[in-house]
Amino acid sequence: MKEILREIGMIARALDSLSNIEFKEYDLTKGQYLYLVRICENPGIIQEKLAEMIKVDRSTATRAIKKLEINGFIEKKEDKHNKKNKKLFPTEKGQHVYPFIKRENDHSNRVALEGFSERELETMFTLLQRARKNIEKDWEFVKKGNKRIY
Repeated sequence: MKEILREIGMIARALDSLSNIEFKEYDLTKGQYLYLVRICENPGIIQEKLAEMIKVDRSTATRAIKKLEINGFIEKKEDKHNKKNKKLFPTEKGQHVYPFIKRENDHSNRVALEGFSERELETMFTLLQRARKNIEKDWEFVKKGNKRIY
């Protein structure tokens, strides 16, 4: 079997490394930009949904969100319907940085996908979505404290 997941991992780590270097001038590190983008695109999202969207555990999300809040990129507001939930919103500073992050993402997409036909891109997207859905089952299972059987 081809080492497809290793290839995907190498691509993800390379892109993450590039982003961490390029976003350093904005004091965004360690993938915090992922959280900021999702909050800008989904203002009012709650932490649990954000963690699920990015596929990280709650403690990882809590640390990243706290740093974004301390650095003034986001703010938390109380949910009127559920006092335990805090809704996350980008601040003016966060909204100001978002277009730069979006341009970097668009550029990385163009570079990574250069030379692929529209049909190849559609096929790749469909296949990657299937792989993600397959692994989400294990992710949910383990997240609930279970152990996978290899």
